[in-house]
Amino acid sequence: MADDIRNETELAARVGKTPAAVQLKVIDHIDDCARRWLETAPLAALAFGDAELGVTATLAGGLPGFARSETPTLLQLPLATVDAPQQVREGAGFGSLFFSPGLGETLRINGRVQWLRDGVIGIAVSECYLHCAKALMRSAFWEGGAERPDDTSPLVLSPFLVMATMHRDGSVDVSPKGDPAGAMLQLHDDRIWFADRPGNRRMDGIKNLLSRPQMTGIAMYPGHHCCAVFSGEASVTNDAVMSARFAVQGRQPQLLIAVGNSECELLDSAALERARLWPAAAAAEDLDPSTIFATHVRLNKTRGLGAKVMRATVSRGLMQKGLEHDYKNNLY
Repeated sequence: MADDIRNETELAARVGKTPAAVQLKVIDHIDDCARRWLETAPLAALAFGDAELGVTATLAGGLPGFARSETPTLLQLPLATVDAPQQVREGAGFGSLFFSPGLGETLRINGRVQWLRDGVIGIAVSECYLHCAKALMRSAFWEGGAERPDDTSPLVLSPFLVMATMHRDGSVDVSPKGDPAGAMLQLHDDRIWFADRPGNRRMDGIKNLLSRPQMTGIAMYPGHHCCAVFSGEASVTNDAVMSARFAVQGRQPQLLIAVGNSECELLDSAALERARLWPAAAAAEDLDPSTIFATHVRLNKTRGLGAKVMRATVSRGLMQKGLEHDYKNNLY
């Protein structure tokens, strides 16, 4: 397509460069804040990637704390909590997104499958960071209330999607996407379309698609224990006609993803059933996203004067004000 974005130079020309400060929220281990998040999380979206199979995605769930981290560089997941355990391979790239009830933010932990033994998956952690709340806010995720899908047109009824992508270097990412049902996923010209709305501005998933144009998506239906899984060849575009179809609150997305040659399957998820997300429990009182963001900035190891100044000046209060402004003014 003439409007396709083909490389990171064209991406930056369209949406701007990723601010350096955004990268400072990423750490290379599971700290006490992230460990506490895991203790409250009953559900995770997982992705696995290797050169042979590409990137696959599934859900894992159980009682809060089903995933644990006994050391900062190792994440452990019981294989029995994973909907599609056959996806797990030693050496595969790994991405994950952990949900804590009542909170819009999500915890992302990335790395590689280090070992699989005695029914436990061991993940060597390379990245850990909190993702902003916009996707869950736009989808009203914790309110439940989505319409239950059927096999005829399941995707258009979903307000929430996780997008799994893989870079050609083998690293894997799981990104949340949220919109009102009907504005989240649309079918046109034998392709599945969805918008890339404002988020944390790292653009990991988009950059992965420019590197390796294949993805797997899991469409969810808050309030129900089913999901629709699809995969295919993906392109990133700024097609003007399609962008207009995804306008919400008078704002059009800067980018769209179109997935072709796709396969889609509606599944009952044992992980979602075990997680019991709805009705949503009250958020854990000791989990404060602003504090976690600020803590991770201080733990980030990036060198340079700018990073040093940011670590010295960041505070919970400043982070809270920034988040409130961003969530109010930049949802779309």
